[in-house]
Amino acid sequence: MKNKHTNKMDEYHVFGEFGGVNPSISDSATYTFLAAKTMSDTFEGNTEGCYLYSRHTSPSNLNLAQMLASMEGTESALVSASGMGAITSTILQICGAGDHIVSSRTIYGGSHAFLKNYIPKFNISTSFVDITDLKKVEDAIQENTKMIYCESLSNPLLEIANIPELAKIAKKHNIPLVVDNTFTPLIISAKDLGADIVCHSLTKFINGTNDTVGGAVCADANFITNMKSVMDGAAMLLGPVMDSLRSASILKNTRTLPLRMKKHSENAQYIAEQLEKDGIKVMYPGLKSHKDHELFKKLYNKEFGFGGMLTIDANNLKTANDLMEKMQDKGVGFLAVSLGFYKTLFNAPGTGTSSEISEEEQKEMGLNDGLIRFSMGLDNDIEHTYKLIRESLYEVGLL
Repeated sequence: MKNKHTNKMDEYHVFGEFGGVNPSISDSATYTFLAAKTMSDTFEGNTEGCYLYSRHTSPSNLNLAQMLASMEGTESALVSASGMGAITSTILQICGAGDHIVSSRTIYGGSHAFLKNYIPKFNISTSFVDITDLKKVEDAIQENTKMIYCESLSNPLLEIANIPELAKIAKKHNIPLVVDNTFTPLIISAKDLGADIVCHSLTKFINGTNDTVGGAVCADANFITNMKSVMDGAAMLLGPVMDSLRSASILKNTRTLPLRMKKHSENAQYIAEQLEKDGIKVMYPGLKSHKDHELFKKLYNKEFGFGGMLTIDANNLKTANDLMEKMQDKGVGFLAVSLGFYKTLFNAPGTGTSSEISEEEQKEMGLNDGLIRFSMGLDNDIEHTYKLIRESLYEVGLL
């Protein structure tokens, strides 16, 4: 399958007012009107092309949002100050008191904490299920269920959501399928596969330079308009607005996203194959040993590979920590959270990015404290990187 939206990304361009190849940055929090009626019409959401206040939108934010809508193949999009801002606004736009959500059990720790610990304050409940078991997903749906929520490639266990089949279940019950596509931009076209709403943490692969946080929601125009409503729009009223300077920066970085994703995938595939040959327990969707390898091949856009994320099992937390420190000392990458950077990043998610999930739940889902999550970088000499990883594995007794 080829990503049919890549050309739209290449063709999308907004010039600056003075002929610049980059669109001009809107360095304003509020905007003027020539007529008082136009302002009142804009408050009511009836005026296209007018800007009111940057919490609603700005030219820079709109430029980035339109680029992301082109990438995901949706009618519209909005950007937010963080990935969590995008996810939480989406959930609260759809759900209210007395509603219920069916969610994958293996999702980003912050998303899990929001669903489990925060929204029960508003009498919204969540059933966490094995998203790869379609029967369990459908069995968890109740009369008051308002959405199915999952990640295309789950954090950190790299489970693969069968988006077309989940979409069938969602449509059968007349509820939206919301997919966090942070791990697989361009690789998985979630909207084309049946998702209704696609969320991203722009902080990660899409921006790629780890110099800002950001988020996005890609969906049909009506949903995005409702999220920005001054009366009851979650994005408008909760206020997770992105700064225009950051929007402009991220927009420029999206131009290299196709090339970066290919290189991230190429490097991760090589490292995963070599480590598996060495007898290390590796989880990577590009390996035939991954239980859903064939499913991923049916879903992905082949030109971008299987992604830049992989995990290895170091058996226990002490060995995992020793290994990560060795790899950092040797220059493999950085012991740090996040992903999508030009350098390889690694952390032990059981005590890091998934620490919000209880030990009992981690054990149930198969997340042990010796697991190390890698976000493979853009290393030019990946064979040299592998040698450094192998040396580190040997020094901590895993080889």
